[in-house]
Amino acid sequence: MTRAREIHDGLDHPIIDGDGHILEVPMVLLDYVKRIAGAEVAERFENRELPDTYRGIRSIFWGMPSGPHTLDRATAMLPKLYAERLDDAGIDHGIVYSTNVLSLQHIRYDEIRQVGHRALNTMFADIFSDVGHKLTPSAAIPMYSPAEALAELDYAVGELGFKAATFGTELRLAPPDVIRDAPHLAKDIERVHPVAMDSLEDYDPVWQKCLDMKIAVASHTAGRGGMGRRSSPSNYVFNHLGDFAESANYFCRCVFMGGVTRRFPGLNFGFLEGGVGWAAQLYNDIIEHWEKRNIDALHSNLDPSKLDLDLMAEMARKYGGNILTAEALCDQPKRGGMGGILKTQIELDEFKALEITNERDIIDLFIEPFYFGCEADDRINGVAFDGKLNHFGAHLKAIFSSDIGHWDVTDMNNCVPDAYGMVEEGVMDDDAFRSFMFGNIVEFFTKQNPDFFKGTTVEDKVAAHLGQTAAAA
Repeated sequence: MTRAREIHDGLDHPIIDGDGHILEVPMVLLDYVKRIAGAEVAERFENRELPDTYRGIRSIFWGMPSGPHTLDRATAMLPKLYAERLDDAGIDHGIVYSTNVLSLQHIRYDEIRQVGHRALNTMFADIFSDVGHKLTPSAAIPMYSPAEALAELDYAVGELGFKAATFGTELRLAPPDVIRDAPHLAKDIERVHPVAMDSLEDYDPVWQKCLDMKIAVASHTAGRGGMGRRSSPSNYVFNHLGDFAESANYFCRCVFMGGVTRRFPGLNFGFLEGGVGWAAQLYNDIIEHWEKRNIDALHSNLDPSKLDLDLMAEMARKYGGNILTAEALCDQPKRGGMGGILKTQIELDEFKALEITNERDIIDLFIEPFYFGCEADDRINGVAFDGKLNHFGAHLKAIFSSDIGHWDVTDMNNCVPDAYGMVEEGVMDDDAFRSFMFGNIVEFFTKQNPDFFKGTTVEDKVAAHLGQTAAAA
C-alpha cells in the first residue's frame, strides 16, 4: 500500500484534487482540428508559433515526467489509466485541466484560437467519457471577445455536457499604432487587456452565462513575457518563478476592483496553481487601501483644497530659511501632481463599482467568491488558514491542486504525503487540512452547481458534507 493511500484511509473525509493535468497527444488533437476545420486549417494550427517563441523568451523544456516516472507520463496522457491509479495516489476524485490551453488561449489569430479550443473540448469529451466517476475534465473557453466565449460555452456546456471550464483572463494584442505603422513588428510586441475591468468589450454577458449554466470560473494564466520583467531569453526558471501568482493577482484585482463580484453574487472564481500567499497579501492590502482611500477618507484627509495655506506659510517662515519659502510651499499644491489640484476631471471614488460601505464588505466580495489553487508542497499554504494574519480572522479558500502531469510532480503518489506533511509539521491543523483537501473544492463547484459531483465516487460524502455545512449555518 502506498503512503498516500495510508494517509487517505486514516482520514474522515475524501480527497479531491482541484487541479490535475492531461497531457494532450499532439497527433490526436491535430486530428480533431482536421475533423472540425479541415486539412488547411490543421496545417496552420500545427505550424503556429507559440506566444513565448516569437518574442524570444525561454519557454518551458523537459516539462513532463520521464525516465523512472514514465508511468506517470503515460498516466497524464491516458484518462483511463489516470482514473485507475487515483486510489494509490490517495485521491478519490480529480478535476483535470488542459495543458495546451496555457498557450492556446493567447493565440491572436481568431480562427486558429477558436478552432483549437473547439477541437480540444471535443477531444476531452471523447477521451474522458468513460471515467466521469473518477475524473471531471474542464473545458477550455477562449475570451478574446464575449461572443467567442459565449459560443464555446454553448457548445462545451450546452452540447457536450461539461460541468467545469477554464477561461482566458486577458487579451495580448499588438498596439494599434504598431499594427498600422509597423505591421512586421506586431508579433513581437504586446499590450495586455483584461476581461474584467477597463476591458475592450463588456464581458458581463459571459459572467451571467456562467451563472445561468452553473459554471464556476477557473483560470490558469501564465504571465511570461508581458512588459519584460519575466522574459529572460536564456532562463526558464527565472521566467517561471512567481509566474502563475502574478497572472492570478492581475486577474483577481480586475475582477474585484471592476465590481464583478458585486454585480454577480454567487459566481465563484478559481485562480489555479499560483498558491495563496499572493492572495493573502492582496486581501489585506485591499482593506488597508480602502481605509485610507475610500471616498470619505479622500475628502477628509487628502483633498488639497482643504490645505491650511496660512499654516503652511507660517511653518515655511519658521523652518524653511531662504530656500523653502512660504511662497514656494503655498504654490506647490496649485501645480498639481501627487499632492495638488487635478488637471483633468476623474472619478475620485475608485471603489465605486464595489458599493462598499465598510471594510467588512470586502469579506463578501473577496473571501466568499475566490478560491486559490495551491500545490501540495507549497509551505505558504498555511497562510490561508491563519486568522491572526488576515483581517477579521478570515480564512482564504485554498484548494489542493496536485499539478499531476507537469514537471514539478515527478511521482503522483507523493502529492498527498507532501500535503499532509503540513499537518505533521504544524503548518495547518486537521480542520484546515480537511478544508484544503476536500471542503473548499466541493464548495467551489457546488455553490455554482449543487449536482456537480452527482454520479461520482464522492457523491454521498459530498452530500453529507453539504448537509453538515447547512446545518451548522
